[in-house]
This record gives sequence, C-alpha cells and structure tokens, in this order.
Amino acid sequence: MDCLFCGIAAGEIPSKKVFEDEKVLAFYDIDPKAPVHIVVIPKKHIASAAEITADNSGEVAHIYEAIARIAEELKLEKGFRVVTNCGEEGGQSVGHLHFHLLAGRNLGWPPG
Repeated sequence: MDCLFCGIAAGEIPSKKVFEDEKVLAFYDIDPKAPVHIVVIPKKHIASAAEITADNSGEVAHIYEAIARIAEELKLEKGFRVVTNCGEEGGQSVGHLHFHLLAGRNLGWPPG
C-alpha cells in the first residue's frame, strides 16, 4: 500500500509529533492554515469518512478523545475547529482518514 499517512504512522516518514498512542498519531501539518494546525490520524488504515463502519467507528471515537486531550494540553480554551474532508470533491488530498485540528485565530464561517 502506498499511503503517505500509513508511512508516517509506521515511522517511515518523519513528522513533528504532538500525540501518539497505540491507535492514534497527531502531528503538525506541513502546510498550516492556522497558527495551530494538527493532523490527527488513526494508525489503522481507513480510506475516508465514507468507510466508517460499526467495526471501525471505535477508532474515530478514540481520535476525538485524543483531540480533546491535545486541545487541553495546548490550552486551546478559546476554541478550535475539527475538520475532515471526504473524497476528491470534498477536498480530501490524502486517501487515509484524517482530522484537522485548527486553532489560534478566529475561524469564521464559512471556512476560507
């Protein structure tokens, strides 16, 4: 499998890690869209949000637990945004489920 995020999760591709446990890896985005821009991935390959099932939804729940922990550790009490893109038209650029944790500035709506 030729997956960028699987390579990062396996330690084959370097990243600036923020958080890691047995199921999740979080690292700083190399092209940040906010002062704080962290990518949070399941270590298990799930291609996109369209592939979340009853069998793997626990991975997603664990990701959100990790996001809450990261937000607390980084003192993001003013707020943050969590985004996942799904499919080409949804803006997904890497075929591995991932969540963007954005903070450090006013994140208006709609996003831009």
